[in-house]
Amino acid sequence: MSRRDKLLSRFTAKPCPKDFSWDELSSVLRHLGYSELMAEGSRRRFVHDQSKHVIMLHRRHPIDTLLPRQIKQVIDSLKEQGAI
Repeated sequence: MSRRDKLLSRFTAKPCPKDFSWDELSSVLRHLGYSELMAEGSRRRFVHDQSKHVIMLHRRHPIDTLLPRQIKQVIDSLKEQGAI
């Protein structure tokens, strides 16, 4: 199993990981074909290169970890698109 596969497995694990970082999320989404774009302030937009599906998130600061609700939001959005 590759590092990205392990990361995706950890990302979708139940219960949600409490120490999943922003960089890990970016890596997972890049692996699935998304590009990260800056929006206003701390908002970030991930856009799928082919389908143009958009995932909007607020990047927490100074803490670099995601909240469980943010992980759930991304997983639900990816499931709707059939990406995972």
